[in-house]
Amino acid sequence: MNRRPTIIDVAARAGVSKSTVSLVLQDSPLVRDDKREAVRRAMADLGYFYNRSAANLRSSNVGLIGLVINDLRNPFFTEFATSAQMAFSARGFATVIANTGEDPQLQAQVVGSMIEHGVSALLISPTYGAEEASFGPLARAGLPVIQVLRKVADTARFPLASLDYARGGRLAARHLVETGARRIAFVGGLADRPITRERMEGYLATMAEAGLPAFTLPGRPSRAFGREAAAALIGAGADAAMCFNDLTALGLMSGFAERGRTVGRDFRLVGFDDIEECAQTFPQLTSVRCHIDRFGREVAATLLDWLETGTRPPPETRAPVELIARASSAAGAA
Repeated sequence: MNRRPTIIDVAARAGVSKSTVSLVLQDSPLVRDDKREAVRRAMADLGYFYNRSAANLRSSNVGLIGLVINDLRNPFFTEFATSAQMAFSARGFATVIANTGEDPQLQAQVVGSMIEHGVSALLISPTYGAEEASFGPLARAGLPVIQVLRKVADTARFPLASLDYARGGRLAARHLVETGARRIAFVGGLADRPITRERMEGYLATMAEAGLPAFTLPGRPSRAFGREAAAALIGAGADAAMCFNDLTALGLMSGFAERGRTVGRDFRLVGFDDIEECAQTFPQLTSVRCHIDRFGREVAATLLDWLETGTRPPPETRAPVELIARASSAAGAA
């Protein structure tokens, strides 16, 4: 079925009347158990979700947008979600936001709940794993849906809006090479994740062009991992690192400080994302700026244009990034 299933479709599949389906949806005790079970099976088979709030939304002339984020504890994603939500609000749309904590089962649950409660469209920064559990219902619901920052589903059906991660990796690695670093590591990011490969792509290409050996240290992109990784980098004789994200880089700064090494003098360091803290730490952290606030506004506008005018975005768009050089990668490092 290429369209969103209706209550009539459910009734036909279950072999009952439309009114019986309505009673089941209202949890009425008047329906026999066997018919109630038949209706629920038909709903599951068809991917039907009861739109509990659509009538109220229509009567109040308010639209509801779903925003599903893989990790709102990360300031990068928090800034994106805040920017998108404010852009939706400026156009008169309410937003329901869910954090999935990188849990695919939780993601499927919140996606189903958002469909059931009548979202008109949805932005999703998806987690990895069990993709069909989330994107299958979204496909059957027929909603405008944009994947943001991560690609896990077919972009012909679910367009991707992301950042030019490969260029960001190239800018960071080239910057470190130009400052004289020769043993440059790529630190953080789970090795089996496509997002890690995207951010690492430019680094690997630049190292090959410079005739330098690549050195990768994969791990969960967190402060805790970065702090632990400092010892491994010192032991390997690394003189610089670009990190999967700023959290990893900030953790590295702590790890080096604990071991009496000064970032920006003894070791050059570049992060990725340029969250607000990069300019507030000491030394200030060089990072690949993703303009995430602007990106959030632009993606929100694209989704609303699709919803209101039918203007479907292209399968994939990549927003530009730039390197912001600060003291952590000072050219005078030893």
